Amino acid sequence: MTAIGIDVGGHKKGFHGCAVDGHEVIRGPERLPDIRAAVDWVVEMDPTMVGIDCPRSCAPNGESSREDERALAKAVCGIRWTPERSRLAGNPYYEWVEHGLQLYAALAEAGIPDACLIEVFPTAAWTVWAGKRGKVRRADWSAAALADLGLAGVHRRRLSQDDRDAIAAALVARLHDEGQTHAYGEIKVPAHAPASAPRGG
Repeated sequence: MTAIGIDVGGHKKGFHGCAVDGHEVIRGPERLPDIRAAVDWVVEMDPTMVGIDCPRSCAPNGESSREDERALAKAVCGIRWTPERSRLAGNPYYEWVEHGLQLYAALAEAGIPDACLIEVFPTAAWTVWAGKRGKVRRADWSAAALADLGLAGVHRRRLSQDDRDAIAAALVARLHDEGQTHAYGEIKVPAHAPASAPRGG
């Protein structure tokens, strides 16, 4: 049961992908330079669920944020607002959002069922798993949280924040497939930390 997580960046940064099966990272995290590469990577893995770290939709016309985001910010942690679609074009800050929306569309066109594509927010996942970050550096906070999860197959090389967020996105996708997430509208957040892998006696 392969679950995939995709961290979304702008056109220059590209994407980062990770695949998990149960308690093990089975591929990645790795950089995927463009939409074509990301789609090919996902299709090749034939996942049961894909978690994408990017808004799946924009705010309604005339609004500067989504109700989903406001509910998550109140219940879990801060999140960047996504304005109405017309405010994305030409604004470099929102390039990554447009890139992510293009990825959703490309994956659907490639035959990934709509029900298998979910919006995730790794910062919310790390918050559920490790508590609020406070004044701790984001890198240190998420790295410690990842270590505590005890996943097998995690690269020994130094991981970037994008790598860790791709892993978190994949884990949320797995948890969602297992019915263990809470929905803030379109945004899926872990209901709790994933169970630890069984340990030998």
